[in-house]
Amino acid sequence: MRKVVNLSLLFALLGLTGCISESDLKTKLENVIEKNPEIVTKSIEKNPVLYVEAFQKAVKNAQEEIKVKREQEEKQKLEELYDKPLQPVITKDDIVRGNKENAAITLIEYSDFECPFCTRGYNTVMDLLKKYDGKIRFVYKHLPLSFHQSAMLTAKYYEAARLQSPEKAIKFHDEVFNDQKKLKNGEQFLNSIVKNLGLDLAKIKKDLDSPAVINKIKSDMEEAEKFGFQGTPGFIINGIPVKGAYPVKEFEDIVEELKKRGKLTL
Repeated sequence: MRKVVNLSLLFALLGLTGCISESDLKTKLENVIEKNPEIVTKSIEKNPVLYVEAFQKAVKNAQEEIKVKREQEEKQKLEELYDKPLQPVITKDDIVRGNKENAAITLIEYSDFECPFCTRGYNTVMDLLKKYDGKIRFVYKHLPLSFHQSAMLTAKYYEAARLQSPEKAIKFHDEVFNDQKKLKNGEQFLNSIVKNLGLDLAKIKKDLDSPAVINKIKSDMEEAEKFGFQGTPGFIINGIPVKGAYPVKEFEDIVEELKKRGKLTL
């Protein structure tokens, strides 16, 4: 049976002789406990179940408050982004797929060739290119993660292939994601793709550590960091970031919201 708190004893303990606000009562109680911590220790020993239940309830309430706060913060950030979208840079060294000149939708991806979630991202991108055919342009950018052994090497192969043929570099990109598990074979797998595409393998290897390749990857990674992308895949669709391998509907919803706000016409 739970014990009922004796308010007269509590008031006597706190030296109170009259009514007091809840905040003042809390302050006085905290002062007493600070000076006499053994009060709490003895109380816990006598009523362990009560304290465990109280603690669990406090944790649950705190988690709910944190969740609500985060949702509010994310909503506020998104509102700000619709008014002031991110501005990724598309340079002459970027391969643009889709409508290069007059696309209403611009989709940027920061990706890691070895990341399994990026394979999902690749499939989503392919679906979006079909759905918005003629109205979308897509740019693949690099964010190879340090714990993926073949990620940086594959990014270098892609950029080295780009120096020879942007069209074949696109095919290289697709081949890797369509058979990603073979990246465990390292250069053997990459070399086989290069040969099958008719690229000059000797030149590829020579260009892997060239300034053109290294600086391009570095630039992509710095831009990803600037926009707060730490994991992969990360996307920016018309200035609105999407962090993670979300399905097509996530991007469709953003497109529809942009249309509602008069910021996009298809």
